[in-house]
Amino acid sequence: MTPDLSRLLRPRSVAVFGGGWAANVVEQLLKAGFDGEIWPVHPSKRDVHGVPAYPSLDALPHAPDAAWIGVNRDATLDIVRTLSARGAGGAVCFASGFGETADGAARNAALLDAAADMPIIGPNCYGLINYLDGAPLWPDQHGGTRVERRAMTGEVGTGSPSGIATRHGGVAILTQSSNIAINLTMQRRGLPVAYALTAGNQAQIGLAAMAESLLADPRVTAIGLHVEGIGDPAAFESLAAAARRAQVPVIALKVGRSEKAQAAAISHTASLAGSRAGSEAFFRHIGIPLVDDLPTFIETLKLLHLHGKAPASETATLDILSMSCSGGEASLMADAAEGLPLRFRDFDAPERRAIADSLNPFVTIANPLDYHTFIWADRAAMTTTFARAMESGFDLSILVLDFPRNDRCDDAEWDIAVDALADAATQTGSRAAILATIPELLPEERAETLLARGIVPFCGIHETMGALAAMARLRPPRPARPDHGDTPWIPVETLTGSDEATLRAALAPCGLTFPEGRMAYGEEEAVEIAATLGGPLVLKAIGLAHKSEQGGVAIGLSGEPAIRKAARHMLTLGSGLYIERMVENSLAEIILGVTRDPVYGPMLTIGAGGVYTEMLRDTATLRLPSAEAEIDAALRGLRVDALLSGFRGKPPADRGALHAAAMALSRF
Repeated sequence: MTPDLSRLLRPRSVAVFGGGWAANVVEQLLKAGFDGEIWPVHPSKRDVHGVPAYPSLDALPHAPDAAWIGVNRDATLDIVRTLSARGAGGAVCFASGFGETADGAARNAALLDAAADMPIIGPNCYGLINYLDGAPLWPDQHGGTRVERRAMTGEVGTGSPSGIATRHGGVAILTQSSNIAINLTMQRRGLPVAYALTAGNQAQIGLAAMAESLLADPRVTAIGLHVEGIGDPAAFESLAAAARRAQVPVIALKVGRSEKAQAAAISHTASLAGSRAGSEAFFRHIGIPLVDDLPTFIETLKLLHLHGKAPASETATLDILSMSCSGGEASLMADAAEGLPLRFRDFDAPERRAIADSLNPFVTIANPLDYHTFIWADRAAMTTTFARAMESGFDLSILVLDFPRNDRCDDAEWDIAVDALADAATQTGSRAAILATIPELLPEERAETLLARGIVPFCGIHETMGALAAMARLRPPRPARPDHGDTPWIPVETLTGSDEATLRAALAPCGLTFPEGRMAYGEEEAVEIAATLGGPLVLKAIGLAHKSEQGGVAIGLSGEPAIRKAARHMLTLGSGLYIERMVENSLAEIILGVTRDPVYGPMLTIGAGGVYTEMLRDTATLRLPSAEAEIDAALRGLRVDALLSGFRGKPPADRGALHAAAMALSRF
């Protein structure tokens, strides 16, 4: 169930408990112009920043909508218990010393018992900031300001005189780290932040549930998650489904993908981070794109704030138009998109002629388009060129434009370029953006003005391409998870320590097939089995990892002497032998494997196999159960896919058989 955080997020009365940090909360409420009731609670102070104080919780006029509790962990339990009994709307628990300590489990249990049905955020977090209503339950400085108060209905309104569509409201940012939240509010890239929430230890309410509760506010245009650990994967699946229904895009920056980052996450908020491959597979499966860094996180949210999800398309690729008056910038744009689900689609012949007619004959018509400086500072000419390039229907049209320093230079002519792009966007009904290749060359006031005009203000080429790739990954529909019907379930514990023959017998009912083979535990037995199977054969030592590195695999064996020699050696290495017919003339070796991630559950690995598996690292990971479409897409994203398509006269691989094997393992 999604917790009801409405009173806590949008309070009309706030009680604040504690000393110095609590006084900061009162100060921030006053600075934000909070127009509800503020009730400082302190046993000895008469007032806090001029606001009359109450000596105890019992002295409050009535149960507060929200409380910020900045006392030690023992006193926190008493206050939470009393607030809950009185019917308060919720509380932020600032104190540390709960889940991240040795006695954390018992402390968390006591906190949950004290809270009962009352929502609590934290412990070990700063709290939340509601920039829409001026309600910061926050004990420190922050860089945000009140977002325009016009309520959103889900519809897009008209902004500037040019008629470009704009959206009112802002994005919600959620993180387990209070310091990351502060830093994100300090950004100067024009991102309108509606809410900033910190989750801390998530003793009661997790990050995903907090995000899902924000979907009830129609002023939230997009949601960005900074995730250290996944406490409850099902909650993230619920968020993703609810966000799709509400048509609010969600992205995530998942940290803890390296071993050292995982250790840091555990020490910070007692979070389970999950493996890197598991995180990527999980978020891909639920349809929440991952971004790699905080600057890309900000740029993606700006794009989604204005334009929501990607336009409908049959492909998972965004068609992008780039326009600049420099060939150097055009080359940078083209290179930056390499390997991403982005395409600078070429103009067809009529489109090229139309664009060429608006430019000097020396200009080469291509996408990215270098329109040179012949039309610079001519609004009508620039509008014509931009409109003719944009009218062929790109998902986003980008004008590369670095603004000069206005403390030393005159930037008036850059206004002409902005107006021309706005005019062209209005004429063609196109989505438009301006991109500064160097982030500081798009000042904050410029970014805010562009955003108000319905133009995405991008800062940095790398960040922009990451944002566009994230939008592209929002588009593909999720394949239906397969129904494995009456496939028998086998408790994995019963297979632990089993030999290869037993494991293959367990897999066979799910549809996996294998070359004929048998176990042997002595040299004579190996010779007898080999005579029965015929040749050529493969011998493997059982009980070894990386068998080939220890001489534990022999291939292409025929005849008794070769079998005896290999068997005699391998029996000294492991606990037995497996002898099977050899598959010859293969096109490629593919590995299929299953691991159980401690956070996300069973994962399927598929990729280039054989002795070079670890060296090539050409694999993809999918969450199980996986649909065949997901498996096929994963294969086509690997380098080994070129071999599967046929190579130097060899026929293409039987993809159907490969899909069937992967689906069989998924069923298992």
